Amino acid sequence: MSHPMLLVVGSAPELMRRYLLEAAAAQDPLLLLDTHAPTWQQPYVVDHEAVDLHDPTAVAAAADALADRWDIAGVLSFDETLLMAAARLARQLGLPGNTPTAVAAARDKATSRQLFMASDVPSAVSTWVHSLAAAASAAERIGGYPVVLKPAAHAGSIGVVRVDDITELPTAWTIASAGAAYQGAEGEGVLLEEFLDGPEISIETVTQHGVTHAVAITHKSTGHHPYFMETAHLVSAHDPLLDTVAPIAAAALRAVGITDGVSHVEMKLTESGPRLIEVNARIGGDRIGELVRYATGVDLGRAAAAIACGRAPDLQPTRARSAAIGMVYPPADGIITTRELAAGSDEHVEQFHWLCEIGDHVTLTPSSRTPNNIRAGFGIVTGATAQDARTHLDELLSRAVVRVRSTVTEAA
Repeated sequence: MSHPMLLVVGSAPELMRRYLLEAAAAQDPLLLLDTHAPTWQQPYVVDHEAVDLHDPTAVAAAADALADRWDIAGVLSFDETLLMAAARLARQLGLPGNTPTAVAAARDKATSRQLFMASDVPSAVSTWVHSLAAAASAAERIGGYPVVLKPAAHAGSIGVVRVDDITELPTAWTIASAGAAYQGAEGEGVLLEEFLDGPEISIETVTQHGVTHAVAITHKSTGHHPYFMETAHLVSAHDPLLDTVAPIAAAALRAVGITDGVSHVEMKLTESGPRLIEVNARIGGDRIGELVRYATGVDLGRAAAAIACGRAPDLQPTRARSAAIGMVYPPADGIITTRELAAGSDEHVEQFHWLCEIGDHVTLTPSSRTPNNIRAGFGIVTGATAQDARTHLDELLSRAVVRVRSTVTEAA
């Protein structure tokens, strides 16, 4: 057999995952388990099996088929909904990784909250609710409004809604319940939680053998109230907050049992101090791993691959800059009629990508039928300081023009 392989479970969507697959392939030959045969993944993949990724029996059989052909050194997934599949495969093949129990605890926010409480990790008051009436009762029990409704095991802020008073609860319940219908098997139903007020951040961490190193902090911007839709993320090297929040992130990972891998630990900076939102046992979405690399030089994709194969990751910073990503949203629900980036200075622009085509139907905010919005595009910039990066990002996003034709008007 040749050089030991890294088995990657899932790779979509291309624009958010190609950079991670490329980083992993730079140091390990890759095998891929995915829904379809490789297309854009082909340059990075030695062999593959096409399989229904949400069928555990089929996934196990496909992994065995690859193991018969190759020497597999590790298993890795960058997809929140496939973390359990990767954990089970690592155990099946006798390879390094988090236990399925730990991954399930991180995936299920209700379990996470219980474990945070048991370990004295500051978090939000949370309760599982099975109906609109139960949600109304729980809101009063935890101290009244505002509260947050969210699916127990989803990601990307899908189905997460702020509720400011009881009159908003029925609509919010419909949105959260719709999001819960699409969540992973590790959680069930909807949680009602105390609203944590304050700036939101995430700590990008690398853990091996139970020892956690905090690499960077991501400052998150959200919008489109009452939803928590990500509008921008900013990472700066040498962030002064890192020493304060790093121990809390490490304690949260210990609480849920995460011992290995790159994690994205979300928290709010409240008046009473930092408080946990959730632990995600994978690299942050929205190309946060790339922001970390632009700002610090640390490659989280390579780090995740190294840990999956039982090697020590390279976490030595080689840069000291700031990097930011900003999302382009449509102005309203409808059909895209225009998408263009006006001329301007691209000196600090690292990337710009459209996520829509002319004629696509897009939704600005979630609904009971479309629990997630559709972004129109995104751009990434860098700068010497955080303020530089923000300025460059604002200038770039101001040049992105999206227009839609309302389908509501047509229907009328």
